[in-house]
Amino acid sequence: METVATAVEEAFQDGMIDELRRAHARDGLSAEVIRVFSTVIHGHAATRFRRLPWRETVDPYRILVSEIMLQQTQVERVVEKYRAFIARFPDFATLADAPLADLLAAWQGLGYNRRAINLQSAARQAVDQWEGILPPDPALLATLPGIGRYTAAAVCVFAFNMPVALIETNIRAVYIHCFFGDREKIADRELLPLVEATLDREEPRLWFNALMDYGSELKRAAANPARRSAHHSRQSAFQGSNRQVRGMLLKQLLAEGPASCEELSSILQRPIDQVSSALGQMAAEGFVREDGPLWQITPG
Repeated sequence: METVATAVEEAFQDGMIDELRRAHARDGLSAEVIRVFSTVIHGHAATRFRRLPWRETVDPYRILVSEIMLQQTQVERVVEKYRAFIARFPDFATLADAPLADLLAAWQGLGYNRRAINLQSAARQAVDQWEGILPPDPALLATLPGIGRYTAAAVCVFAFNMPVALIETNIRAVYIHCFFGDREKIADRELLPLVEATLDREEPRLWFNALMDYGSELKRAAANPARRSAHHSRQSAFQGSNRQVRGMLLKQLLAEGPASCEELSSILQRPIDQVSSALGQMAAEGFVREDGPLWQITPG
């Protein structure tokens, strides 16, 4: 139930945003506009800061694990899996040496299992090239498998407190909501100058956490501002999809061991051609291998 204090706070936030929009329309990105925007974000963070396990560390390894897990997976699902994963694989060396079956078992429930293989490949590269110590360099970090420009920049912000501009879905929601009125199809190239100009260069880690928390609340609103981004796309249905079949195959092979394509089709009650196609894709990506008539998780 909404408290009086919460209602007053939200009314204050709405009033500040109205002021921000008027000032921005009149003066552009002035010092006053930046001040008001900062007040809105820090004011929200003062009472709504989320306590998340990866915010309790500045260990680059743990930050990287959280960032990979958070790709395409909701925060609530990641929290529990993150803690268990870190307990099982506490550092780059442990993860680099882990058998694939152990890694995939720990990843179960997060989906998009290719991320787990990329994360292990990144761990091996970090051990081989940098002795398990990540460099505070976005360009170098972006050379790791499965790590694009955003993830490399995020590691630098949250592990090293570097003032590097970040744009992801929650941050998009904030800047679109505050600066773009009812416009549609807003590209990141329009947001980036705003992100850079408003960046708190003394405490970028706290600043981006605050932005993400505010954006998370905005996205739960009826009219999620992030939907007006040019980069927004709806995720395809999971039920009956190839993603679902691949996940079912992986879970079955991890739990029960090797099986033939025909057996897997019968157990999962899926057409054999769909199962065969999914197994072929998974083999090409390194998840499984065929040993005679049986399919199994790739050793390693």
